[in-house]
Order: sequence, then structure tokens, then C-alpha cells
Amino acid sequence: MANLIKETVHSVDSAALLRLLSRRPRMLALGEPTHGEDTLLHLRNELFRQLVEEGYRTIAIESDCLMGLVVDEYVARGEGVLDEVVERGISHGWGALAANRELVRWMRAHNEGRPAAEQVRFAGFDGPLEITGAASPRQALTALHDHLAARLDTGLLPCTRETLDRLLGTDEQWTEPAAMMDPARSAGQSAEAGRLRLIADDLAALLEEQAPRLTAAGPREEWERACLYARTATGLLRYHHWMADRSPSRLARLVGVRDQMMARNLLALAERGPVFVHAHNTHLQREQSSMRMGGQRLEWWGAGALVDARLGAEYAFVATALGTIRHRGVEEPAPDSVEGLLYALPEDRCLVDTRRLAEALGDARPAPRVSPWFGYFPLDPDRLDGGDGLVFVKDVPPA
Repeated sequence: MANLIKETVHSVDSAALLRLLSRRPRMLALGEPTHGEDTLLHLRNELFRQLVEEGYRTIAIESDCLMGLVVDEYVARGEGVLDEVVERGISHGWGALAANRELVRWMRAHNEGRPAAEQVRFAGFDGPLEITGAASPRQALTALHDHLAARLDTGLLPCTRETLDRLLGTDEQWTEPAAMMDPARSAGQSAEAGRLRLIADDLAALLEEQAPRLTAAGPREEWERACLYARTATGLLRYHHWMADRSPSRLARLVGVRDQMMARNLLALAERGPVFVHAHNTHLQREQSSMRMGGQRLEWWGAGALVDARLGAEYAFVATALGTIRHRGVEEPAPDSVEGLLYALPEDRCLVDTRRLAEALGDARPAPRVSPWFGYFPLDPDRLDGGDGLVFVKDVPPA
């Protein structure tokens, strides 16, 4: 068995990764099984630098799509100061991670003096969401309204800016921390919220209806940003609606809406050209995702599954699995687990041909590994051949 396993592994670099694939995909997604580990993020950075040489020009990470505009302005035009940019432009507190700062610094240095066609771009593709709640729709909705009001006859708009501000009310009602656990504390199904959903839908439809005029009137980038505001406004209002829901399907709908927002952002980025994506395995895998939350088992289709349904062979997914994260209590895997078999190899990290590995293991797959720490999602042996490859990292030290 050990020799068969050895025959499935390669070095971790972009050339080996692309050789695993039947074609060069428009969207290449690298998953991670846990968040916040610089070791994994430095590996992501290394692969992206190599993929830029292969023609990939955009990196999209699991971070707030609106905050990400701050980072993209910095890497494309040098607007801002690096430390402030990563703090303001990368959500979930991940701007403090050294590897994320290094990614942004390298992208800016790479772009210096290059023509726009050769520049690399940054995007967050998550909604303005946290596990504890969601942002106010104000930023996205008012930006969309202002974009249209500045370019079209205001009589075409469904309401004035003053009406929009009145319906939005205070941001605190939208960001109420207790709303995640208590639907009654959410403003998502108020009369005002219902009216805002109709307005957001009308504004998004107007943006689409007027596309020939709007795309001719200014840079393509302005149009793409307005489309981002439209997707975010409608998605956020839908998310808030389900936060106020009292049915048993509430949490499942919330995670589903979030990944739908992610998928719509990714599909828009894919229209630019080749994209390298980095996020949690559960968001990027082709199979249905699941987790336990609030005492329930939730199942939903992640962004990767939704994108795969649209792009087909133009989407490729490579998962990541780990041996140890000792500072999190994750010790060496059992020798008979998939992670244990890979841990026995001499390489500190390797790229695994998962289809060949699945063939080597046969029908009698090892039992899934059980992690003592909730933050690490072990590999599912029955889903090995659902991806296009696997990156295995032997040990993850503390930052």
C-alpha cells in the first residue's frame, strides 16, 4: 500500500497542479480545512505567484466583497497605506495575519509600472457577513442607487435617496448581535425591509435593463462595481429576511443564502478571466456541504458546487488536508486513516492525485478521522474522487 500511495504524490507547485487537470480551468479553487493558519496562507501565496506566470490575474479569498474593494484599489493604483488597507480591506480579523499582509504587499509590488492588462487584482467573494450576523444593506443599496441616479433620468428609479434613507433607518437595527439566536430581534421581515427588497430588486433590474447605456458611458470597471452592489444589496436583504424567520429551516437557509452570494460573486469574477480562489473546503467542494450548528445538522450546496453546476470543466477544486495542528490539540492522525497514510510519507507537503489515490484504496475506504478541535474539518475518504487533487501539509506550527 505504501508504494501505491507514493505513486500518487507530486511536488506542490503550479506546474504539477495544472498537469493533474484535464484542461486549464477558468476558475481554480484551493480549499483549506481550517482558518487562520499562516502556513496554509503562505502556501496559497506561493501558488498564486506561480499561477500568475501561467496567466491567472485575479485572486479571490473568503473575505467581505465590499471591504475587498479597498485592497483592490491599493494593489491596482497604490491608494492607501498597506497596514491600514489590510486592516480595513480583509474581514473576519484576518487582515492581522502576516501571510495576508504579505500577499497584498507582493501584489502591489508586482503591479508597479505594469500596464493594466498585466496587473493582478484582488477580490473578496464572501458577503458582508459574520457567523454572528450580517451588515446593514445601506452601503450596497445606497451606492447602487447613487450610481444609477448619476447616470439615468431619476424618474426611472423606484424611489428617491431620501426615501431609501428613511426605510433603511439606523444601521444598529440591522447589525443587532442578538438577532442570530433570536429571530424576533431581527429587522429582516419588517414592513420597511419588505419594501427595501422590492426597491433593491427594481434597482438591480434597472441596472441590467440600462446595460448598453451604462457600459458605454464609463469604464467597464464602474459597471462591474455597480453589479457587485446590486448582488450584495439583494443578497443581504434576503439574508436578513431569513434571520427573522422562525421556521426549522432558518439556519439552513442562512448558510445557503451566504454561499449563493459567494457563488454569484465568483461567477462575475470568472467573466474577467482566469481566477484563483481560496476559501474553506466546505465552501469550494462539489459535493453537498454539511455541519452542525445550533444543535442541528445543516446541509446546503456550497459556492463551489453552485459554480461547478454553471462552469462544469472550467471549474477545478483542490482540497487541503493536514497531519497535525498541535497548538490546537490536533495530534498525529491514526495510521489507518487517509491522513495517516499520507503522514507516513517523508514529504513535509505534497500534491496528491486523488483519483489515483481512490483507486489505490479501493472500495474499502478508511474510516473518517475525528478531530478533537471543532475548527479542523478532516478529510472525508468517501469524497476523495470528488475533487481534482489534494494538497497535504504534514504539520502546521503556530504562527
